[in-house]
Amino acid sequence: MTLLPSQSSLSFRSSQIKTVFVRKNKLLKDPLSCFRWQGFKLEEYRIGQPIGKGCSAAVYEAAIPLTSGWSPDPQRARGSAVEAAEENPVQPTQKNKAFPLAIKMMWNISAGSSSEAILSTMSQELVPASGVALSGEYGAVSCHRKCIFGKKRLEPHPNIIQVIRAFTSSVPLLPGAYADYPDVLPLSLNPQGIGHSRTLFLVMKNYPCTLRQYLQDRTPDVHLGTMMILQLLEGVDHLVRHGIAHRDLKSDNILVEFDSVGCPWLVITDFGCCLAEENTGLRLPFTSWYVDRGGNGCLMAPEVVTAQPGPSMVIDYSKADTWTVGAIAYEILGLCNPFYGPGRSTLESRSYQESQLPALPEAVPFEVKQVVRMLLLRDPSKRLSARVAANVLHLSLWGERILASKNLHLDKMIGWLLCQSAATLLMEGLVDKSRVETKMKMCFLANLEYETLWEAAFLLLSWRSSSL
Repeated sequence: MTLLPSQSSLSFRSSQIKTVFVRKNKLLKDPLSCFRWQGFKLEEYRIGQPIGKGCSAAVYEAAIPLTSGWSPDPQRARGSAVEAAEENPVQPTQKNKAFPLAIKMMWNISAGSSSEAILSTMSQELVPASGVALSGEYGAVSCHRKCIFGKKRLEPHPNIIQVIRAFTSSVPLLPGAYADYPDVLPLSLNPQGIGHSRTLFLVMKNYPCTLRQYLQDRTPDVHLGTMMILQLLEGVDHLVRHGIAHRDLKSDNILVEFDSVGCPWLVITDFGCCLAEENTGLRLPFTSWYVDRGGNGCLMAPEVVTAQPGPSMVIDYSKADTWTVGAIAYEILGLCNPFYGPGRSTLESRSYQESQLPALPEAVPFEVKQVVRMLLLRDPSKRLSARVAANVLHLSLWGERILASKNLHLDKMIGWLLCQSAATLLMEGLVDKSRVETKMKMCFLANLEYETLWEAAFLLLSWRSSSL
């Protein structure tokens, strides 16, 4: 495509702005780097109470003790984590401060007990690991992981969990183990257990709640809800850019924290079902029913759930997670997920028609309704990409000035982008940079592309014209 001079100018300016914000839109430094503990041994952590468990792991609150009289004790880590939590009890409101970390202990039933076998079998969990997360296992050379496990490495993103430490260790007896997961314990802890003696541990930030828990207590207003959907789209777009599909998105696998004014910030977690193979990318050969298509069947995109295996069959996951965001958007906007809930009214992604999708609340802006509708189109070739959908919501939230007229002007678009860039940089310097609005604008500007921005702007204008 040949760009006209004004189009070329917009493309050039977009590229300049993107360069500035790509450098700025990075996560903070390793949160454990300021301590003298390396964090690659389970004995170095103070483990508290369980946070939750799934079908393959249990998650516990954790901290690196800073009390002067404390020193690592392997026996304590193996058998008396409950005592460690009870010695210095904390009030519920203080727990996140007392336990800023979370440790995910994988259940090892089939991986054997060697570190290499464990890391290889559970390598999907390591996709969002930081560059130094595995230093305790393989030294400081981060490329070892890529060479050994054949999985893509996901660059940091504000809406994606980051595994800050990963290591193998002997399975300890942690709080609630006998009640919650006795069968997966090793024989040394449970004579009837079928688990191996060593497993994988992942250290992450401890978040206040999941999206499901957050939505049980409150329904965000439409502006806040739009910002939350936008964050999920930004996270999914980042995955797609790296050739990775999560394949198990649901409100239980989305964590929530809050900025200084109480606005929720969403983080996608749990990559155990992800597609991140170096040699296949987002196109998975589906030669037989034994090929793993991902996690939750209820929230599996139509092109995935209806696929039939065959010698030349390939499933394209490039818009599968985007479809799931459309389904989760219903929960965020105050309704039941149409594909994931009790009752006969629940739709099946295998067979639903777009006309069967429930109407969103009247207060939801027209363009947000249109985005959700186009995310849930059965045909992936007609479905919005995560990037275009995110750009539509960015423009809807902050681009009213350039969308006020019926015609788009390139010069006005350039001026608006420059103003947004200057304002975002100013806000980052003068206001708490953890504010959700500031971080969202930085994501938008870090992913700025002429073509997808223009497509989003034209979509918005066409929708507004048709609604008049």
